[in-house]
Amino acid sequence: MKISQLHYITASPEQAEAACRAGADWVQLRIKNRNAADWKALALETLAVCRQYNARLIINDNVALVAELGADGVHVGKEDLPVAEARRRLGDSVIIGGTANTLDNIRAHHAAGADYIGLGPYRFTTTKEKLSPILGLEGYRHLLTTCASEGLSLPIIAIGGIEVADIPALLREGVHGIAVSGAITREPASQVPAFWQAIQTATSFSILENR
Repeated sequence: MKISQLHYITASPEQAEAACRAGADWVQLRIKNRNAADWKALALETLAVCRQYNARLIINDNVALVAELGADGVHVGKEDLPVAEARRRLGDSVIIGGTANTLDNIRAHHAAGADYIGLGPYRFTTTKEKLSPILGLEGYRHLLTTCASEGLSLPIIAIGGIEVADIPALLREGVHGIAVSGAITREPASQVPAFWQAIQTATSFSILENR
């Protein structure tokens, strides 16, 4: 299945709509510290937005809600339900992503059947609680080089305080795409096209380099 190169992370259906209107095609709904009824209501609103704009909806952590609403997938954190159990409950047709910060995290998610990995953080960000150690560009280089040598080929999505200017270097290291929250939330109309343009340019340059 095709994994987008630009993941937008939000807790707001309104922000999701603004991003999708600007060209986002993948929304991860990250809800924290809300009761089940609020979570479901927000997920239903966001699902309606994603269906309107033909975008994918990935719900953070909540496997049961993904199954109930028919969302496109779930993203599980390091302290959430294991990828293998999420796969058992949801089946092969649902997208499952997993959070990683180390090589062992990546190996475990790969072995469990994850469709993609959110690897980070790239730099410090205030949008994520319990932040794992910062990777930086050197961290991505080391992890992706090792993954390649071990034949771990699933898509890696870089995450954590990423801005448009970071994209060429990150894609050069071999990441499949990026996940963004703050930069797009601040200015969705300008930032979504800017991120897509940077991704397209960096991807095209990489293809030319490898010919």
